[in-house]
Amino acid sequence: QVQLIESGGGLVQAGDSLRLSCKDSGRTFSSYAMGWFRQAPGKEREFVAAISKSGGTIYYGDSVKGRCTISRDNAKNLVNLQMYGLKPEDAAIYYCAADRDYLWDYGMGTTDEDDYDYWGQGTQVTVSS
Repeated sequence: QVQLIESGGGLVQAGDSLRLSCKDSGRTFSSYAMGWFRQAPGKEREFVAAISKSGGTIYYGDSVKGRCTISRDNAKNLVNLQMYGLKPEDAAIYYCAADRDYLWDYGMGTTDEDDYDYWGQGTQVTVSS
């Protein structure tokens, strides 16, 4: 059973940094690739970053590339998203998701939200200008 709980959201100022965390309460965390997505009001959900089971394959969305780092700690069932230089357009609900697809093992991960199997409830990030 995968149960994802995000934390770390809040109100920050433009230019600030923020670290989001997602913890899986299950026992199979290391069997899943993990991703972060976000959704702003009135917009479609957008891919932010993803990391393979071992951490060897990482993808970033174009809108955050160079401004965030995804990492994971399989011993602690945690995946983190460190964001830098936040902008007002980064404001959104950030969701953590898990993908069990074996293709990640061959370096063929996915940034498509439809491919992710489990989702957290989200954490709100607000950026003031």
